[in-house]
This record gives sequence, C-alpha cells and structure tokens, in this order.
Amino acid sequence: MNKVLKFGETVEGYDIPVLNEREIRASAGILFLFVFISLMLVLFKQNFVMIKYVITLFLTDFSIRIFINPKFSPTLIIGRLIVGKQTPEYVGAAPKKFAWIIGIVLSGIMFIFLVVVNAFSPITGIICLICLIFLFFESAFGICLGCKFYGLIYKEKAQYCPGEICEVKQKQDIQKTSKVQKLIVIGFITYIFLTVFLFNDQFSKKPYDLFGIYNIANSK
Repeated sequence: MNKVLKFGETVEGYDIPVLNEREIRASAGILFLFVFISLMLVLFKQNFVMIKYVITLFLTDFSIRIFINPKFSPTLIIGRLIVGKQTPEYVGAAPKKFAWIIGIVLSGIMFIFLVVVNAFSPITGIICLICLIFLFFESAFGICLGCKFYGLIYKEKAQYCPGEICEVKQKQDIQKTSKVQKLIVIGFITYIFLTVFLFNDQFSKKPYDLFGIYNIANSK
C-alpha cells in the first residue's frame, strides 16, 4: 500500500523523491490545450459545456496526483507515452506537490462555482486565466510558477529544480542576451503596435470566398 500511496519516485543517485519533468511538461501542454479551447468557446460562443467537463477532469486528475500517486494520473501517463523515448529530466517532487495543491484549490473553486452552483463571475474568469498562465509557463518554458512559492512558504531551498535553476551558476555564452538582441525584441514589440495601429481597419475586413466554395455549399 505504501508503494501505491506515495508521492514521487525513488531513483538511484537522488536522495529525495523525484518526478520526470518531461512528463509533467507534456501533461501541462495537454491540459493547456483543452483549457484554452474551452475558454475560447466561452468567450466567443458563450458555451460553457466544455469548460465544465475540463474543470471536472482537471480536478480529478490533480486529486489523483496528490492523494494517491502521480504515476496514476491519466494526463501524466499520456505524457509518459508521448515523451517515453526522451531521456528523463528528474526534478524534486516536493515543490511539484505544493504547486499541484495550488492547482487543486483553484480548480476546486472553479468546480464549485461553474459545476455545482452553475454560475460564472469575474472570480471564475480570473481563476481560469491564472490556471492558463500556470499551464502555459510549465509547458512552454518549463517554469513551474507554483514551485516558486514553495521556498517562500517552507523557507528551505528546493532541490533538483527544472533546468537546475536552483543552483547559482554563471551563464554560458550561448545563454547571454546582448543589448542588440534586447533592442530587437523592443523593436519587434513596437512593430506589433504599429501594425495594429496602421492596418487594423484593413485586417478587420472579412475575407471573401475566393472560389465561391462556401456559397455553393450553403446554397444546397
């Protein structure tokens, strides 16, 4: 029973329970996709059906991770299947547990409001946006925002962080950002704003059906 109800894996060479960051990132990407699609349906179609299913499954998945064992989490299992041929990147289990507890709290609040009470408000909108940001940072950048609060709460240094960010070390040359590169980013952001300002009216025009396929299909 102890082997079932535990958090993290015992891996040779690591003195604390660890998890595979690659699986976690893959799982976060899957969850991000479904949360994003369901949020778009709410915003543009006022359709709350998918978000209710996603919240329910999100809460269930995270509850399995925390109260049973992460290796029985459906999305983590899918993530393992997807990245199974990649070399594992081991990270400390404790900060991840803390981050996922935050996920349970947020999804639990959403579940109560949207599924049980069947009501939406700015509270549900803000929480959904926070979840989306957390999942995006995890899947896209490998940055666990929830883990960053771990050190603040427990006042102890986290071990085996993703990308070894817990270790103080000098950046390699390939990691350094020059002034020219920073100016390029600033210039690109300026370019985006200028494009919106100059071409918004043109881009707002609805495209016409070049070959008339859509009109033919609707006429039948």
